[in-house]
Amino acid sequence: MTPQSPFMVVATVEGGREDALRQLLETMNGKPGMADPDNALLPFGRFEGLHYARFVILADPTLGDMEVYRLPKPELPTYLAFFGDVDGSAEPFLAELVREAEAGLRQIFSHCDDFGDGTELATWLRDHLRPVGANYVNTVGRTVRQIREEAALHRALAAQVPREAVASADEARKLRCELVEFSRAEVRAGRLHFTREEPTPWEWLIRHYLNLLAIPLIGLLAAPFLLLFSPILLFWLRRLEKTDPEICPRPDVNFLLTLKRLEDHDVTNQYTAFGLVKPGLFRRWLLTAVVALIDWGARQLFARGHLARVQTIHFARWVFLDDKQRVLFASNYDGGHEAYMDDFINKVAWGLNLVFSNGLGWPRTDWLIKRGARIEQRFKYFQRRHQLPTQVWYKAYPGLTLTDIRRNRKIREGLSCAPMPDDQVLAWLRLL
Repeated sequence: MTPQSPFMVVATVEGGREDALRQLLETMNGKPGMADPDNALLPFGRFEGLHYARFVILADPTLGDMEVYRLPKPELPTYLAFFGDVDGSAEPFLAELVREAEAGLRQIFSHCDDFGDGTELATWLRDHLRPVGANYVNTVGRTVRQIREEAALHRALAAQVPREAVASADEARKLRCELVEFSRAEVRAGRLHFTREEPTPWEWLIRHYLNLLAIPLIGLLAAPFLLLFSPILLFWLRRLEKTDPEICPRPDVNFLLTLKRLEDHDVTNQYTAFGLVKPGLFRRWLLTAVVALIDWGARQLFARGHLARVQTIHFARWVFLDDKQRVLFASNYDGGHEAYMDDFINKVAWGLNLVFSNGLGWPRTDWLIKRGARIEQRFKYFQRRHQLPTQVWYKAYPGLTLTDIRRNRKIREGLSCAPMPDDQVLAWLRLL
């Protein structure tokens, strides 16, 4: 199995260069916000193991919200963030990036305040990598190559299937045999490919099993202290929940139009949100613990097709910036924005509250998991207000939803099966 890895490069945009950077990034797109895979600056399509990537200018218009706590507006920089998800380790991918697209990357990062003509690009990229606090992969081990090969298989077999229904079980079995033989012939002719799965890297296995043990062990060690201090912690939490201000005004119409202009050009969309963490050590420690739990859950419990009950997210990440004063959340999801938010409200509102209620201005919660995101209109205003336009977004397999990808996988698996019972033969044919 080839596991997936995130990468995230973050650099401060040089003063006075933000507008020029926006204009440059715009030249990379074929549609609003969607990268041309063959663009001259960074031809994403050349990188076989790259699932998703994006450039986002992290210009936070909500920094002034801190003043509701009678604290000064933080002086925090505007960043350029470049991040994505790749098959295998991120380091070889970054080295490949430098080999294949150094000139374009230099042009982009020349708008950052510590990048000059003499900068050694590979070293600079490594120095500006930021750790991902929590990372979610819909199905660990599913590679770009596999997704594309299985999509090609689906197209080839679907073109061979007669549109009229099969008349009998014998006819269904005969049709399946013909399709299996057809696919084998296409493989021999080099028109279809079924790449064998690579062995799982032992370094990844070691990290995986250490992570499996680490969080339960830490929880076990911390349990006596948590139980002892739980009355104080709960009192502290409730005091904050009753006094933390909500900041959920209706978003500016023009800003909404800017966001919507970048959406729905594919069956999958991007989402990037950024904002301040509520002040104080309690919120910082609580959020750190929750993000660590999310990361553990994503690795150990939700690595096979769903995040809690949500099944439409391809990749997602939570990243701390500015010494945990701010948090970025980014995801790639199927369907429209409104349906995405409704999915969250209906299925995992408690989970949203657990993590995002530590964000400044979130709709007020009770006991950390109640209310909050369930106050639908305030939640929707809040998340739109903190959403940032994604300047450049790349997807390696446009037109494919997670449902399509899972279907194609079943089709491929059905080819290798020994003779099937009649009901399974019919179910397999219906996939086509």
